[in-house]
Amino acid sequence: MAEKIVSPGVFTNEIDQTFLPAAIGDIGAAIIGPTVKGPALVPTVVNSFNEFEQLFGTTFQSGSSFYQYLTSHTAENYLKNGGPLTVVRVMDGTFGPASAKISGSDNTLSLTLTSLADGRGQNSARFNDLDGNGSVVGTDSGLASGSKDNLRFEIVGRNTSKGTFNLNIRRGDDLQSRKQVLESWNNLSLDPASTNYVAKRIGDKSLAITTDADGTTYLKSTGDFAVKSKYVRVTVNRPTVDYLDSNGGIRVSGNSAFIPALGSGSYNGGFDGGTDGTTIQGFSTQKFYNNITAANVQGFDLSAVAAGTNATQRYKDAINLLGNQDEYDFNLLLLPGVNDEDHSEIVTTALNVAETRGDVFVIVDPVRYGRSLTQVTTEAATRDSSYGAMYWPWVQIRDQQLGLNRWVPPSVVMSGIYSFNDKVAHPWFAPAGLNRGGIDTAVQAERKLTHNNRDDLYDSNVNPIATFPGQGICAWGQKTLQKKESALDRVNVRRLLIKLKKFIASTSKFLVFEQNNVATRNKFLNIVNPFLEQVQSNSGLTAFKVIMDDTNNTPDQIDRNILFGQIFIQPTRTAEFIVLDFTVQPTGATFPE
Repeated sequence: MAEKIVSPGVFTNEIDQTFLPAAIGDIGAAIIGPTVKGPALVPTVVNSFNEFEQLFGTTFQSGSSFYQYLTSHTAENYLKNGGPLTVVRVMDGTFGPASAKISGSDNTLSLTLTSLADGRGQNSARFNDLDGNGSVVGTDSGLASGSKDNLRFEIVGRNTSKGTFNLNIRRGDDLQSRKQVLESWNNLSLDPASTNYVAKRIGDKSLAITTDADGTTYLKSTGDFAVKSKYVRVTVNRPTVDYLDSNGGIRVSGNSAFIPALGSGSYNGGFDGGTDGTTIQGFSTQKFYNNITAANVQGFDLSAVAAGTNATQRYKDAINLLGNQDEYDFNLLLLPGVNDEDHSEIVTTALNVAETRGDVFVIVDPVRYGRSLTQVTTEAATRDSSYGAMYWPWVQIRDQQLGLNRWVPPSVVMSGIYSFNDKVAHPWFAPAGLNRGGIDTAVQAERKLTHNNRDDLYDSNVNPIATFPGQGICAWGQKTLQKKESALDRVNVRRLLIKLKKFIASTSKFLVFEQNNVATRNKFLNIVNPFLEQVQSNSGLTAFKVIMDDTNNTPDQIDRNILFGQIFIQPTRTAEFIVLDFTVQPTGATFPE
């Protein structure tokens, strides 16, 4: 209503009840584990398996055989149904990227390119090639140690009158006659005032995991410009400040020698750990798949006796880093290769972070390969959380990259089941059964469970992976690790709550610092009620009620700057037990109405 009315007339007032919050983006899973390449301990989002392969690699050689890390198997299973997927690469010991030094025409360093990926695998020249300028080459200018997983650079254009140059980033295993260019950057400049300043165009920021005095893990950023390249960041060693004068001439004639010289080169100086007495990452004694032991998980010693070593701490650092709810948005956490029997400290950290965040679910592998049913149920008895679930037994899948059959822990294939469930249905549907729980990538299960086996597992909150003749292998249970019987002892209900809390919390952020009055309450109700109605129409809820009015927003609450709401929901339960009575009657008997 108008604030002041003096003379007669008609006055109008607008009441907007169509407030629409910004839609939240797709929310996927997070995976922690070793990869062939990529930035270490820097959460990186990928949206397809091709993108994962490009940034983190897939196959590699250890000893005389080729393998994939369980991380890439899990990513492939999850991403076949869509992304996003947040990947955190784990490395042991000390590690760092490779770099390439680019000189000007006066043979003085002008520019340094640093790989975004860490480790010795980024080195594309021999270790004794200290300058990293590509002096070691093979036939047709192939790099001596070039591979598909590292890089080389090439300056292909140089214009000293304008102070610009062109840069190509190439695959490390290409040849001069058959170049494989990954990225091209044209009209780059060393002048900080130019819009084409190389540090602006490519980026110079770097991220490093840091733990402060309070024990909080976070990523510390250095540099000024966000990295736009998928492969490198840049450091300008000799900037050409105001290269051109107002008349378009070279202000300082000697600066033209700063412009990178034509030619190509390689990367060197990348390093990683592997010699701390217990860790064997990077050596031929790595153990994979069904050969994994407590002290050798794909080359990492994560056993209890090594709990204080770098390897275990790196996993915990990665998990704690993902604990930042404002920075990293995901709803499912995967730790392929880590099992509760051998690596309980890491599993405990993961479940604690999930419960603290309140919006993440963890798939936990109970035991390593070859364990008994009793060992599985004993392991499950040590856990009590509605934010995690266990599955068993291990399954064999086909390695499509190498054409081999591999034994993998349940979490590898369950990642695909969860993503398929969310693609064809919703998170509040059970990721189990013949409709949505079929493991089509499985060749066979470690063992075929009997009905009594499944009973024993389910009674211990372990979800069986069952084998049915003619119907294949599937997840045949959806219990969480919560011991107390309630709605939250089922995966679909816990994931329903995660979905509801994520949406409502994300959209309600737009109401923070708004006036604490009826209009703001109505905006909240206009957000939440339609969403819950949609969930109900999609079989997620049988009933719900939202209260945000004067009854729960008392003057005392308002004076404390609190806007209080109550959401009551009745989750839809799944039909896990179908009981049918067959009654045999004599001839002529009347059937009951």
